[in-house]
Amino acid sequence: MDENKLRGLMGLCVRARQAVFGEDGCLKTIRSGGCGVLLLDSGASWATRDKYRSACAHAGVMLIELPEGLLHEATGRPGVAMSVNKGGLAEQIKRVLPAETSDQPMKSANKCGGASVE
Repeated sequence: MDENKLRGLMGLCVRARQAVFGEDGCLKTIRSGGCGVLLLDSGASWATRDKYRSACAHAGVMLIELPEGLLHEATGRPGVAMSVNKGGLAEQIKRVLPAETSDQPMKSANKCGGASVE
């Protein structure tokens, strides 16, 4: 992964107003079909990861997990997720990342002995 190029693209998304932050905004964009790619900080809680993973899987949106702190460093915005609107910038972000980092399955945090949704 070319981290410097990714940082630049993420900053460009913010300046071009192609990025959505916040849980409500990101989920709304995913569910409405306007999200091209979702960038998720690896420091997010398991519950948050599961919520975004299921929303992205249902809508057919690529979810990319970033190294912890990269999202805040690159955008200057607090939060754990950034939705990038469909279009050229989302496609460029997808090309910068190797395929195996974007589609790795995440393990469920369900350790209570109950049914898992995997």
